[in-house]
Amino acid sequence: MDKKNIQPNNPLHGVKLATIVEELYQEYGWDGLAMEININCFKKDPSIKSSLTFLRKTQWARDKVEDLYLDMLEDRG
Repeated sequence: MDKKNIQPNNPLHGVKLATIVEELYQEYGWDGLAMEININCFKKDPSIKSSLTFLRKTQWARDKVEDLYLDMLEDRG
């Protein structure tokens, strides 16, 4: 089975966490992200690198970021 067809209806399939964070940053900025999701990696000395480090270790925060990303895609749609 071709790996590309395993989750054809999952909009997050094949999207890297770095891409998600970068697109959210471009859409909201750090202040907007901190307002949408109350986590310190967006509030205190934020960067893409530090956010990725935190989100890779913290599943509940990653889930919130992915949900916000899906909402953003839906709003654009």
